[in-house]
Amino acid sequence: MAKQDYYETLGVNRSADEKTLKSAYRKLAMQYHPDRNPDDSAAEAKFKEVSEAYDILKDEEKRAAYDQFGHAAFEGGGASGGGGFDFGSGGGFADIFDEMFGDFVGGGRQTGNRGRTGATRGSDLRYNMQISLEDAFEGRETQIRVQTAVTCDDCGGSGAAKGSLPTTCHTCQGRGKVRAQQGFFTVERTCPTCNGTGRIIEDPCKSCSGAGRVQKEKTLKVTIPAGVEDGTRIRLSGEGEAGVQGGGAGDLYIFIAVAPHRLLKREGADLHVRVPIPMATAALGGSIEVPTIEGKRAKVTIPKGAQSGHQFRLRGKGMSVLRSQGRGDMYIDVIVETPVNLSKRQEELLREFHGEKPLKGQSTTSPESEGFFSRVKDLWDDLTD
Repeated sequence: MAKQDYYETLGVNRSADEKTLKSAYRKLAMQYHPDRNPDDSAAEAKFKEVSEAYDILKDEEKRAAYDQFGHAAFEGGGASGGGGFDFGSGGGFADIFDEMFGDFVGGGRQTGNRGRTGATRGSDLRYNMQISLEDAFEGRETQIRVQTAVTCDDCGGSGAAKGSLPTTCHTCQGRGKVRAQQGFFTVERTCPTCNGTGRIIEDPCKSCSGAGRVQKEKTLKVTIPAGVEDGTRIRLSGEGEAGVQGGGAGDLYIFIAVAPHRLLKREGADLHVRVPIPMATAALGGSIEVPTIEGKRAKVTIPKGAQSGHQFRLRGKGMSVLRSQGRGDMYIDVIVETPVNLSKRQEELLREFHGEKPLKGQSTTSPESEGFFSRVKDLWDDLTD
């Protein structure tokens, strides 16, 4: 009986990509898997057919040969098709089997940080640090103290008492996994004797109780670079928890929080400061001094007639830029302050000022307010017409 076309077996067209092939195979394999169809020889045969088809088509070289010569390309024992599908081969089929049936049959491959000998990478740690805006500008070096798991000095991380060594697990022969027959397949599980470590500690270290590591507080030096922003993350490689049974150490991540400043507000690399000025200074002009991030003073000239919202820029007086020699700018936002608690004489002078008409040829002393109310009057006139 002639074999069915591999593409027809999987229910895909000949231009199907790898993703489509895999999806079709997964669906059919789940449908016809022998563990889901016990004592069903037809389902078992169909499962072999779809597995054989996928094994050929997932491989670029085999697929090219099949596209050119059909089933004849694998007759006479070539490849793994034709003469019988090799269920013991690794690669794509084993990966897909673990992905689909690992939980179903109670097993599957070990993933994550555990190696074949049970060595496990230590966990990463997080440390939250708050710094001032000045520290973010200048950068600084500081020390922190972290409670973490470190390698046990007495056993050197082996977990075994002095004078002894861990022995190879007799159940899995040090592999950390054991094989078991599950219906049609042979699957691997974590060794129940050594819990996947591959070793047995018969005489545990008294200092760490066989864990190979102990809790300890250690002091670390941290360099905060100039220009860091709120939320910046600094990584200290290998300063996290020590690994288990020879595994590598995790990392320590320091998350920076920049505290709000009493006067300055940061926007990226720029700084803003809100400065109230007396009405007389705004009207007549003058000068003011403002604080800078480096702890100095900067003089700013206020022109006559300055209004609230008037902004002055001091170039290069802002924050440091991370990993750069540049700096942002500093902006002075002027707020004109209305005088309060006036004496009678001051009130009289203001009334006199308010009633004084400008000289001929001079514009009004309050152009913005007069312009606004003039536009309001025009609006009302239009509405009443």
